[in-house]
Amino acid sequence: MDIVDRDMEKAERDASPGRFPGTFPPTNFPETTAELPSEQIQRTATGSTSSTGSSSSVSVVREEIGMSRLDTQRDLERHPTALSRIATQRSQHLGTVGRSLTSRESKKPLPNFGGGKPYPPCLPNQEEYVVEYDGPDDPLHPQNWPLRKKVFIAVILGYTTLVSAFTSAIFSAATEAVATYFAVSAEVGLLGLSFYVLGFATGPILWAPLSELKGRRLPLLIGMFGFSIFQVAVAVGKDLQTVLISRFFGGLFASCPLAVVAAVFSDMFNNRTRGLAVTVFSMTVFAGPLMAPFIGGFIVESYLGWRWTEYLTAIMGFVAFGLDVVFLEETYPPVVLVEKAAELRRRTKNWGIHAKQEEIEVDFKELVSKNFSRPLRILVSEPIVLLLSIYMAFIYGLLYLFLTAYPIVFQQIHGFSNGVGGLPLLGMVIGMFVAGIVIVLDQPNYVRKLKANNNVPIPEWRLPPVMAGGLSFALGLFWFGWSGYKADIHWIVPTLSGLLTGFGLLAIFLQSLNYIVDAYLMFAASAIAANTFLRSLAGAVFPLFSIYMFNGMGVNWAGTLLGCVALLLVPIPVVFWKYGARIRQKSKFAPTMPKPSAMEDSSSHEE
Repeated sequence: MDIVDRDMEKAERDASPGRFPGTFPPTNFPETTAELPSEQIQRTATGSTSSTGSSSSVSVVREEIGMSRLDTQRDLERHPTALSRIATQRSQHLGTVGRSLTSRESKKPLPNFGGGKPYPPCLPNQEEYVVEYDGPDDPLHPQNWPLRKKVFIAVILGYTTLVSAFTSAIFSAATEAVATYFAVSAEVGLLGLSFYVLGFATGPILWAPLSELKGRRLPLLIGMFGFSIFQVAVAVGKDLQTVLISRFFGGLFASCPLAVVAAVFSDMFNNRTRGLAVTVFSMTVFAGPLMAPFIGGFIVESYLGWRWTEYLTAIMGFVAFGLDVVFLEETYPPVVLVEKAAELRRRTKNWGIHAKQEEIEVDFKELVSKNFSRPLRILVSEPIVLLLSIYMAFIYGLLYLFLTAYPIVFQQIHGFSNGVGGLPLLGMVIGMFVAGIVIVLDQPNYVRKLKANNNVPIPEWRLPPVMAGGLSFALGLFWFGWSGYKADIHWIVPTLSGLLTGFGLLAIFLQSLNYIVDAYLMFAASAIAANTFLRSLAGAVFPLFSIYMFNGMGVNWAGTLLGCVALLLVPIPVVFWKYGARIRQKSKFAPTMPKPSAMEDSSSHEE
């Protein structure tokens, strides 16, 4: 790890000592602080917070301008972990792109202050002017918003994400029409699908750091507006180049919800409810591409034609943009504090008040390091990330391969129309919903294990659904191949295979992501960035060879080949279930417990 990586790890350990019991002894972070003096509670938990004297002086100003401060001292004593939010903001501050400015130190002489005035004295203590959250129940913190408000925002963002994912696949129903219209081959027509998914691979490189610097709301608004504009460009494109380029940039902007919405849920929901929220989010991500083909098929078959598949998604995008503009509020806690500091400056006329986030300036060298260098280093040096990324890339690639395989089975073999031929994909959607329900029902069991382990998560707890999903996915591929290769077998039989493939797809994907997050903690964003890039490349490439493979080998043997590859990948989560703790002990990026034997005992107990 380089110096930036080590600084980030140290900050994360300072922010969440309960997650690293091997490094911080329990005596350093007591379970209760009720017996400590108030001033000691503040200073011990935060490291550097405002002093009692400055707090009282600020309260006088608040009274003069009509502002009031709720008494939260009892809450702080009752909930000592609430003060760790302050340390968490400091950790986010250090880990944000642009925090390290060593490469931008100026060698120019300091300019004059101007107006004939000397430089004013420095602030007596800069930390005294840094705003923080006011106790565990501060209504400004997104996790303290009313549940109705959080659910409403989650629904809006779920729709926004659904639009992005839906658009990736609706073009698959129009590829033949596009190829005919522009007089190109069917494979060239498929590039419209691949270019959009390729935009998914490149977009997070932009949206992830922007969401760290400016918050979640601005990237989502820019992303949905740009997405909608480029969908209109595809719809009115007069040549194939315009269509393909606009599809790529549409995917680049549409990748913003995929990269940011999960982070919004992390901002709003705590550890107990976040799993449910992210499960619902993942279901929208995967259900969207599977619901799009039959809708697009009916549009292409109608008098509207293929261009209206893009007009429809543009309209859906503008609706999502309007909802986000009107109802979406900022959820990134450091940026919420920026807004709070701005209000305090305006109302107190004390221009020294600021939030930590306002100290950040963009640094290009750090931007490259955190968004290109570190993800690649983690990908090639961490076996957990590498092998799970290969597994998930295969799964994600097959998701888009099915968009060309299903038409071969149900349109060419069974003779369905373009619209009706997309309906069997609903079998996979149902399988995904079953997997989502199973994961949600297992959440209380996970919470109980978390409580029993002093709220320290064991990453390997996430893997049993991945193992079950791997077997289910492989069996579904064999079922699909040997039931869909001839018209003598009723069409419902290959349709029902989607129950197994859909179940396996969501179970593998969702819990593997959770495993990576739990295993790498402060470096999870870089690990997921590497994972996203690899799987999006697979999603872009797989549809390009699927037609040749299924036509050349036949549906039965192509399904057998894919099923065998899926079976070969099944042992990956099994190996990590048994030996994941030992592997993480040797990792440069994964924080680990000091005693691997405890992990092995836990794993054997779960088995």
